[in-house]
Amino acid sequence: MAELAPAPVGRAPSPFGAVVKAFVPAPVRRMKGRFDVNGRVLGRLGPLEVRLARSRDEVKAAQQLRYRVFYEEMSAQPSRLQKLTRRDKDGFDRYCDHLLVIDGARGGSLANQIVGTYRLMRQEGAEMAGSFYTAQEFEIGPLLARHPGKRFLELGRSCVLKEYRGKRSVELLWQGIWAYVQQHRIDVLFGCASLAGTDLKALELPLAFLKTHAAAPAEWQVRAQPRKGVLRGEDVDGEADPRRALAALPPLLKGYLRIGGYIGADAVVDYQFGTTDVLVVVPVSNIHPRYVEYYGADSRFVA
Repeated sequence: MAELAPAPVGRAPSPFGAVVKAFVPAPVRRMKGRFDVNGRVLGRLGPLEVRLARSRDEVKAAQQLRYRVFYEEMSAQPSRLQKLTRRDKDGFDRYCDHLLVIDGARGGSLANQIVGTYRLMRQEGAEMAGSFYTAQEFEIGPLLARHPGKRFLELGRSCVLKEYRGKRSVELLWQGIWAYVQQHRIDVLFGCASLAGTDLKALELPLAFLKTHAAAPAEWQVRAQPRKGVLRGEDVDGEADPRRALAALPPLLKGYLRIGGYIGADAVVDYQFGTTDVLVVVPVSNIHPRYVEYYGADSRFVA
């Protein structure tokens, strides 16, 4: 599944193009496998606000949005149950926090007002779930074992409604993520980033560029799980034309590289979603101070 940068968000402008403030969440309380911030707003831009889902109904609304984007707009193939419920739901959802961008000006039900979402899973949630979602494609265990004292956060299932894929919505998602990182003292962000298409031959250019310019050092390296549809890093040859390669990368993935992200060695084809995924790892210590200033290292909630 397309994680860090699925096509719907990837086509939006980079979230780092404007200065916005982040807001540090209030103390959290445990809530049936998820974590709640008592309904407080993490940030606002005009009529849009960002916060965590407060209830099962709000998580359900986020799943409905994901279905609209992944299965109705894009080429993902739903299961029978997903077709019946019209929700992109899996067993990991209950162990995650769900970040929401809400446009109150749309009126109607809350489900109609939710225009963007991102799924956040901390290690506590992964332990309850049995694994991180990303472990279905990549060998996450060795990475965690090499950094036993660090707190990891998996980012995934990101999507924004087509008419909201401008910088404001994406900025708000990142504002919320940064607030969450600060609240939970996260050390490392990671997840799958997607390139459109499943033809590995056609993706040689961007994959060669990532290998040459963004390869993870040994301490942050992650390999793919053994499975069909894996392109091993050692099989990616050639020097990529940087200009052409960058043009082929989703903007959100380029944003991750810009703030100091690394790319794992291998690429994995996700046939259900029609994408080819790479593993992105972003140590928070790598993030350039100017990006931290955009979101505010010391900040507060919007009331």
